[in-house]
Amino acid sequence: MTREELLEKLRLSRPAVTVVGLGGAGCNITTWISDKKLAGGKIIAANTDAGHLNSMTRADKIILLGEKLCKGHGCGGYPEKGAQAANENLAEIKEELKGTNLLFLVAGLGGGSGTGAIPVFASVGREVGALTIACVTIPFTIEMLRREKARDAIKALAENCDSIVVIDNSKLREVAGNLPLKEALSVANALVGSFVKNITDTITQPSLVNLDYADLRAIMERGGISSIGIGEGDGPTRVEKAVSQALSTPLLDITDISTAYGVLIHIVGGEDMTLEEVAVAGEQIMDKIPNTKRVIWGAKVDPDLSGRVRVMAVVTGVTCPFLAGIPKPVAVSAPAPTIPKEVAKPLRQAMEHMINALPQETISRAAVFSKEK
Repeated sequence: MTREELLEKLRLSRPAVTVVGLGGAGCNITTWISDKKLAGGKIIAANTDAGHLNSMTRADKIILLGEKLCKGHGCGGYPEKGAQAANENLAEIKEELKGTNLLFLVAGLGGGSGTGAIPVFASVGREVGALTIACVTIPFTIEMLRREKARDAIKALAENCDSIVVIDNSKLREVAGNLPLKEALSVANALVGSFVKNITDTITQPSLVNLDYADLRAIMERGGISSIGIGEGDGPTRVEKAVSQALSTPLLDITDISTAYGVLIHIVGGEDMTLEEVAVAGEQIMDKIPNTKRVIWGAKVDPDLSGRVRVMAVVTGVTCPFLAGIPKPVAVSAPAPTIPKEVAKPLRQAMEHMINALPQETISRAAVFSKEK
């Protein structure tokens, strides 16, 4: 086989990746991803609101959902109307997703357009044979009606999605509660966007330790509900510290991490990161989740992270009390726990530093989620 033939084989074997942002929140996240220069993927923005969609200038393709039904005015927060709007564009959606191997569906659940349209896109993804991964945020605890809509949407998604990565805004509040609302929600956008971008870059670009499409499929296919955690460490034990943070602070309430179906780890470090450190990370994860052998990981060098290591852990096949309809226990006599001052101050400073650096860096320093002193 000649080198030219090998390069052609490589080109044809590279998975086709499509990222679809649905509704206002989903489209905003795809803008974040586009700004960070997604490698090897197509970005689609879809919404019923023509005004908001018109601002999505960085997407490769825009789809105005339900032009006849909604007339470009949105769907008023009704998921049923969002689903009808998506079905109106069914032929166009099928054409755009044809040939896709890996499909990311991004949305903020609880409203109308994204909540109603995402199950429709998921069913098309299943129809074209793509590995379909939904990355969604769910509303704060006080937004009871919107959380009910989000729960119904996730149940509908489960029928056609291989895996659903869920970020609970209420959990986000625990680590970004002192930030202004706009900046705190930007953290959620960055987390979802970074997950999509990191995975896409890792399976389409050379890395220190490659994660290929088959590896991803083995973990995420029929993986059910997934939770994501971020960690960052420095110093002699930086890898152990980062992995511990990532596994101990998932942004979704889960009952028992040890019963997970699989774990996907993405490690990024400076040029001083060694292969031994990456191997130690894998061993530490196996200790934390002993009941599964489905652990895959990829590693990448980022010259800007000299002296530091950043870890993203995606735990698949977990049980979430909120999605199962199990009420959260309420403490009657015990006072509400507070974060010690010596922990709260550096944690807040890290979050504020992350917000200031958000336009330049690919992932937030919200990675510093540790509650250790």
